Amino acid sequence: MVLDPHGGFLELRIERVATEGVQAVRDAVTRARADGFAALKTIAAYRGGLDLRVPEVRTGLLAALEANAAADEPLPVQVHTGFGDADLSLPLARPGLLKPLIERFPDTPFVLLHCYPFVREAGWLAHVYGNVWFDLSLTIPHVARPAEQLREALELAPFSKLLYASDAARTPELYFLAAKWWREALAEVLAEALPPDEAAQAGRAILRENALALYGLA
Repeated sequence: MVLDPHGGFLELRIERVATEGVQAVRDAVTRARADGFAALKTIAAYRGGLDLRVPEVRTGLLAALEANAAADEPLPVQVHTGFGDADLSLPLARPGLLKPLIERFPDTPFVLLHCYPFVREAGWLAHVYGNVWFDLSLTIPHVARPAEQLREALELAPFSKLLYASDAARTPELYFLAAKWWREALAEVLAEALPPDEAAQAGRAILRENALALYGLA
Protein backbone atom coordinates (compact mmCIF):
# COMPACT_ATOMS: atom_id res chain seq x y z
CA MET A 1 0.00 0.00 0.00
CA VAL A 2 1.33 3.43 -0.95
CA LEU A 3 0.82 5.85 1.93
CA ASP A 4 0.74 9.62 1.91
CA PRO A 5 2.68 11.58 4.59
CA HIS A 6 -0.38 11.51 6.86
CA GLY A 7 -0.74 7.74 6.74
CA GLY A 8 -3.70 7.57 4.36
CA PHE A 9 -3.91 5.56 1.16
CA LEU A 10 -3.24 7.16 -2.20
CA GLU A 11 -5.55 7.25 -5.18
CA LEU A 12 -4.35 7.34 -8.78
CA ARG A 13 -5.36 10.69 -10.31
CA ILE A 14 -6.62 9.91 -13.80
CA GLU A 15 -6.34 13.42 -15.28
CA ARG A 16 -2.77 13.75 -14.06
CA VAL A 17 -1.75 10.62 -15.96
CA ALA A 18 -3.90 11.56 -18.97
CA THR A 19 -1.51 14.42 -19.80
CA GLU A 20 0.91 11.69 -20.94
CA GLY A 21 -1.58 10.10 -23.36
CA VAL A 22 -4.27 7.43 -23.48
CA GLN A 23 -1.85 4.52 -23.44
CA ALA A 24 -0.18 5.93 -20.35
CA VAL A 25 -3.60 5.95 -18.67
CA ARG A 26 -4.25 2.33 -19.61
CA ASP A 27 -0.84 1.23 -18.42
CA ALA A 28 -1.04 3.12 -15.13
CA VAL A 29 -4.51 1.81 -14.32
CA THR A 30 -3.59 -1.76 -15.24
CA ARG A 31 -0.75 -1.78 -12.74
CA ALA A 32 -2.41 0.53 -10.17
CA ARG A 33 -3.27 -2.15 -7.63
CA ALA A 34 0.18 -3.72 -7.92
CA ASP A 35 1.70 -0.26 -7.43
CA GLY A 36 -0.17 0.05 -4.13
CA PHE A 37 -3.07 2.30 -5.07
CA ALA A 38 -6.40 1.62 -3.39
CA ALA A 39 -8.56 3.74 -5.72
CA LEU A 40 -8.71 5.82 -8.87
CA LYS A 41 -9.89 9.41 -8.83
CA THR A 42 -11.31 11.71 -11.50
CA ILE A 43 -11.91 15.44 -11.42
CA ALA A 44 -13.82 15.43 -14.71
CA ALA A 45 -16.24 17.85 -13.08
CA TYR A 46 -13.43 20.43 -13.19
CA ARG A 47 -12.44 19.56 -16.76
CA GLY A 48 -15.72 20.27 -18.51
CA GLY A 49 -18.37 18.46 -16.49
CA LEU A 50 -19.65 15.01 -15.65
CA ASP A 51 -21.62 14.83 -18.89
CA LEU A 52 -18.19 14.32 -20.53
CA ARG A 53 -18.76 16.70 -23.43
CA VAL A 54 -15.05 17.55 -23.65
CA PRO A 55 -13.48 14.91 -25.93
CA GLU A 56 -10.09 14.85 -24.23
CA VAL A 57 -11.65 14.27 -20.82
CA ARG A 58 -14.04 11.64 -22.15
CA THR A 59 -11.27 9.74 -23.94
CA GLY A 60 -8.94 9.63 -20.93
CA LEU A 61 -11.63 8.73 -18.41
CA LEU A 62 -13.16 6.00 -20.57
CA ALA A 63 -9.71 4.51 -21.18
CA ALA A 64 -9.15 4.40 -17.41
CA LEU A 65 -12.56 2.88 -16.70
CA GLU A 66 -12.17 0.25 -19.41
CA ALA A 67 -8.72 -0.77 -18.18
CA ASN A 68 -9.98 -0.87 -14.60
CA ALA A 69 -13.03 -2.95 -15.56
CA ALA A 70 -10.77 -5.50 -17.26
CA ALA A 71 -9.04 -6.25 -13.95
CA ASP A 72 -10.05 -9.25 -11.86
CA GLU A 73 -11.01 -6.85 -9.08
CA PRO A 74 -11.66 -3.28 -10.30
CA LEU A 75 -10.50 -0.51 -8.00
CA PRO A 76 -13.08 1.92 -6.61
CA VAL A 77 -13.33 5.08 -8.71
CA GLN A 78 -13.71 8.30 -6.74
CA VAL A 79 -15.57 11.08 -8.57
CA HIS A 80 -15.67 14.72 -7.52
CA THR A 81 -19.33 15.78 -7.53
CA GLY A 82 -21.12 18.85 -6.27
CA PHE A 83 -19.52 22.03 -5.02
CA GLY A 84 -15.87 23.01 -5.10
CA ASP A 85 -13.70 25.88 -6.25
CA ALA A 86 -14.86 28.71 -8.51
CA ASP A 87 -13.55 27.11 -11.72
CA LEU A 88 -16.21 24.38 -11.47
CA SER A 89 -19.65 24.64 -13.12
CA LEU A 90 -22.05 23.40 -10.45
CA PRO A 91 -24.85 22.27 -12.81
CA LEU A 92 -22.31 20.06 -14.62
CA ALA A 93 -21.13 18.49 -11.37
CA ARG A 94 -24.44 16.75 -10.58
CA PRO A 95 -23.85 13.12 -9.59
CA GLY A 96 -26.86 12.04 -11.65
CA LEU A 97 -24.87 12.79 -14.82
CA LEU A 98 -22.79 9.71 -14.02
CA LYS A 99 -25.74 7.36 -14.56
CA PRO A 100 -24.57 6.15 -18.01
CA LEU A 101 -21.09 5.31 -16.66
CA ILE A 102 -22.46 3.61 -13.56
CA GLU A 103 -24.61 1.40 -15.78
CA ARG A 104 -21.88 0.78 -18.37
CA PHE A 105 -19.41 -0.42 -15.71
CA PRO A 106 -21.60 -2.33 -13.24
CA ASP A 107 -18.70 -4.17 -11.59
CA THR A 108 -16.79 -0.95 -10.87
CA PRO A 109 -17.41 0.63 -7.46
CA PHE A 110 -18.09 4.36 -7.90
CA VAL A 111 -17.59 6.66 -4.90
CA LEU A 112 -19.29 10.05 -5.14
CA LEU A 113 -17.32 12.67 -3.24
CA HIS A 114 -18.66 15.84 -1.58
CA CYS A 115 -22.11 15.84 -3.26
CA TYR A 116 -23.52 19.12 -1.84
CA PRO A 117 -26.07 20.45 -2.82
CA PHE A 118 -26.99 17.18 -4.57
CA VAL A 119 -26.94 15.00 -1.46
CA ARG A 120 -30.38 13.49 -2.09
CA GLU A 121 -29.43 12.75 -5.69
CA ALA A 122 -26.28 10.95 -4.56
CA GLY A 123 -28.29 9.02 -2.00
CA TRP A 124 -30.73 7.97 -4.71
CA LEU A 125 -27.88 6.64 -6.88
CA ALA A 126 -26.50 4.69 -3.91
CA HIS A 127 -29.99 3.33 -3.30
CA VAL A 128 -30.62 2.26 -6.90
CA TYR A 129 -27.19 0.96 -7.90
CA GLY A 130 -25.24 -1.68 -6.02
CA ASN A 131 -21.93 -0.27 -7.26
CA VAL A 132 -22.36 3.27 -5.86
CA TRP A 133 -21.13 4.68 -2.53
CA PHE A 134 -20.87 8.30 -1.43
CA ASP A 135 -19.45 10.58 1.22
CA LEU A 136 -20.16 14.07 2.54
CA SER A 137 -16.58 15.34 2.56
CA LEU A 138 -16.41 19.13 2.24
CA THR A 139 -20.14 19.15 3.00
CA ILE A 140 -19.21 18.40 6.61
CA PRO A 141 -17.58 20.53 8.06
CA HIS A 142 -18.51 23.42 5.74
CA VAL A 143 -22.32 23.43 5.81
CA ALA A 144 -24.16 25.11 8.64
CA ARG A 145 -26.47 22.17 9.44
CA PRO A 146 -24.53 18.91 9.11
CA ALA A 147 -27.27 16.79 10.68
CA GLU A 148 -29.70 17.94 8.00
CA GLN A 149 -27.34 16.78 5.27
CA LEU A 150 -27.02 13.39 6.95
CA ARG A 151 -30.79 13.09 7.08
CA GLU A 152 -30.95 13.79 3.35
CA ALA A 153 -28.16 11.30 2.67
CA LEU A 154 -29.94 8.51 4.53
CA GLU A 155 -33.46 9.16 3.29
CA LEU A 156 -32.93 6.54 0.58
CA ALA A 157 -29.39 5.22 0.86
CA PRO A 158 -28.60 2.40 3.30
CA PHE A 159 -26.00 3.27 5.91
CA SER A 160 -23.72 0.65 4.33
CA LYS A 161 -23.24 3.02 1.35
CA LEU A 162 -22.23 6.17 3.26
CA LEU A 163 -18.57 6.86 4.10
CA TYR A 164 -17.03 9.25 6.59
CA ALA A 165 -14.59 11.71 5.03
CA SER A 166 -13.61 15.30 5.74
CA ASP A 167 -11.54 16.36 2.71
CA ALA A 168 -9.95 18.75 5.18
CA ALA A 169 -6.90 20.50 3.78
CA ARG A 170 -4.60 23.40 4.55
CA THR A 171 -6.30 24.32 7.84
CA PRO A 172 -5.48 21.78 10.60
CA GLU A 173 -8.56 22.69 12.63
CA LEU A 174 -10.82 21.35 9.88
CA TYR A 175 -9.70 17.78 10.58
CA PHE A 176 -10.81 18.12 14.19
CA LEU A 177 -14.03 19.96 13.38
CA ALA A 178 -15.03 17.49 10.67
CA ALA A 179 -14.57 14.52 12.99
CA LYS A 180 -16.40 16.26 15.83
CA TRP A 181 -19.36 17.44 13.75
CA TRP A 182 -19.68 14.12 11.90
CA ARG A 183 -19.90 12.24 15.21
CA GLU A 184 -22.37 14.70 16.70
CA ALA A 185 -24.57 14.64 13.60
CA LEU A 186 -24.48 10.85 13.41
CA ALA A 187 -25.42 10.57 17.08
CA GLU A 188 -28.40 12.85 16.51
CA VAL A 189 -29.66 11.37 13.24
CA LEU A 190 -29.10 7.68 13.92
CA ALA A 191 -30.69 7.93 17.37
CA GLU A 192 -33.84 9.25 15.69
CA ALA A 193 -34.03 6.35 13.26
CA LEU A 194 -32.70 3.25 15.02
CA PRO A 195 -32.64 1.50 18.40
CA PRO A 196 -29.44 2.18 20.39
CA ASP A 197 -27.59 -1.02 19.44
CA GLU A 198 -28.40 -0.65 15.75
CA ALA A 199 -27.52 3.06 15.81
CA ALA A 200 -24.11 2.26 17.29
CA GLN A 201 -23.53 -0.40 14.62
CA ALA A 202 -24.51 2.02 11.85
CA GLY A 203 -22.24 4.70 13.28
CA ARG A 204 -19.23 2.37 13.33
CA ALA A 205 -19.94 1.32 9.77
CA ILE A 206 -20.15 4.87 8.44
CA LEU A 207 -17.14 6.14 10.39
CA ARG A 208 -14.83 3.22 9.63
CA GLU A 209 -16.01 -0.19 8.51
CA ASN A 210 -17.65 0.72 5.20
CA ALA A 211 -14.43 2.31 3.93
CA LEU A 212 -12.26 -0.57 5.13
CA ALA A 213 -14.41 -3.05 3.25
CA LEU A 214 -14.79 -0.95 0.09
CA TYR A 215 -11.08 -0.21 -0.30
CA GLY A 216 -9.93 -3.64 0.80
CA LEU A 217 -8.16 -2.32 3.89
CA ALA A 218 -9.79 -4.63 6.44
